[in-house]
Amino acid sequence: MFLTEERGVTEYDSYRTYSTFNFGKFYNSSKPPFGALAVLNEDTIAPGKSMYMPVTVCADVILIPAVGDIEYADSLGNTSVVQVGQAQLFSVPAGASYTVTNPYSSALINFLQLWLIQPAPLCNGTPQLFAFDIEASPNCLLPVFHKIQHINAQTSAQYVLSIGRFSGRSEAAYTMNNPGNGLFFFVIEGAFEIQNRLLHNGDGLALWGVEEAELEALSNNAVVVVLETPL
Repeated sequence: MFLTEERGVTEYDSYRTYSTFNFGKFYNSSKPPFGALAVLNEDTIAPGKSMYMPVTVCADVILIPAVGDIEYADSLGNTSVVQVGQAQLFSVPAGASYTVTNPYSSALINFLQLWLIQPAPLCNGTPQLFAFDIEASPNCLLPVFHKIQHINAQTSAQYVLSIGRFSGRSEAAYTMNNPGNGLFFFVIEGAFEIQNRLLHNGDGLALWGVEEAELEALSNNAVVVVLETPL
């Protein structure tokens, strides 16, 4: 369990970050990476302000806006606008950096950023945008994207990102694509019971050694993100 009140907090005038895992100056021996998933931050940026992110390791970076659209730019020359209802995936090499900007003059934005550590030769490419509509497909875990990486002739790794909005007492189950992978659930909004554990806003749950995980929403408009990740 990764409880919301145990998250690290970094706060400046321009932005605030809640870190599920060790990040920046936040360190807790019980918050190491979960397999390839090394960063899961919930960020809020003030109107017209930006957040600069140096990348110290080769990683796939996933950005998911929750409130408001975000503007993205990186040191490799890529730019994009990521809207609510989209997720952006980009393989960022170590030593690169990116900036997320709030384009609004009077409104906060809120988004998730996830880093999945990758072998250095695989960190290249351009940002990819994936659209999803949880309003049109309620009460189910909607696959956003999956990525298979061929590390060498004998080894490959797959991770899968899903998201869902649920009404109270709705149920769903996630079936693993790779039995050796782990599952990480993060609650964006509302409350869930997941594998007999109670989770609220900002709570996370790591599972491994399972073939399927069951969840039940305990509130209306409850939203959860699920990442199946190599361990």
